[in-house]
Amino acid sequence: MDIMSMLLSALGQGLIYAPMALGVYLTFSILKTPDLTVEGSFVAGMTVCAVVTISGHPYLGLVAGMAAGALSGAVTGILQTKLKIEPILSGILTMTGLYTVNYAVLGGQSNLYLQYETENDLGVTVKEPSSTVYKQFGSLIGEADASMTAFLLTGLLVVLLCILLAVFFRTRKGMTIIATGDNEEMVRSSSINADLSRICGVMLSNALVAFSGALLCQYQKYADLNCGNGMLVMGLASVIIGLAIFGDKSVTRGIISVAIGSLLYRIVIQLAYRIDMPSYAVKLLSAVIVVLALCVPLLQKKYAAKHKKQTVKGGAANE
Repeated sequence: MDIMSMLLSALGQGLIYAPMALGVYLTFSILKTPDLTVEGSFVAGMTVCAVVTISGHPYLGLVAGMAAGALSGAVTGILQTKLKIEPILSGILTMTGLYTVNYAVLGGQSNLYLQYETENDLGVTVKEPSSTVYKQFGSLIGEADASMTAFLLTGLLVVLLCILLAVFFRTRKGMTIIATGDNEEMVRSSSINADLSRICGVMLSNALVAFSGALLCQYQKYADLNCGNGMLVMGLASVIIGLAIFGDKSVTRGIISVAIGSLLYRIVIQLAYRIDMPSYAVKLLSAVIVVLALCVPLLQKKYAAKHKKQTVKGGAANE
């Protein structure tokens, strides 16, 4: 694989995982609540999308996948707000329950390929690949290369998603979610239903995560119960990389930073594969990336403090 093909593949995959990173950003940075539902809702979006896509409705599959993620988030949000269960434990409970639900959606099997049974001209039952949004988009633009098709379509979807999120967080409901994360007690004192705002925020977060899973399902043409493993670390890495490099002085800037962070993360992973790194070492690499990215703000503060101290000393010496 040459450099351009590798870069195109990395960017395409980074775009697919960008909604998941945005979902993680919403809970961890905006709501300031750790949500471990991610690995379950990602697979929920994937499994529901697979079943609906096989029935012949690929676009509806994406919507149904998002709905499944939103429902998962609602369960976590209700556990947090109404039953007063700790956020981390709420996410673990929902994620654990989703494993059984996802297994049932797949018909009691661990994976499901996007194909359906039909009869050929000889009357023999054969399996045909199901139509996906990528296949239909490729036919529409006349692009034969699958990587380019995935890059263009997913890029359009992610740009549209970022615009919609930026607009949403300028609305009253969006600003209420932001305020709930910043100071929940103040929100409650303003006679605003903070519990409802938190539930809506967690629902939106997991809907984004599930949308990412639905996109991946149609891109790789199968759903697998184990595809959610490591999604939380991947999402955190994308969020931390994006915010460390580009910052989040506003929610809109944070959204753009996280989306770019997802692309950068996938490029790093692809470069790791080019140096013959074994697949089982990817999770360790992800953890190292997160640690390094977390060190960036600390180093920046130390550098700023040192520079300020030197400036003060220089000014005092000149006097």
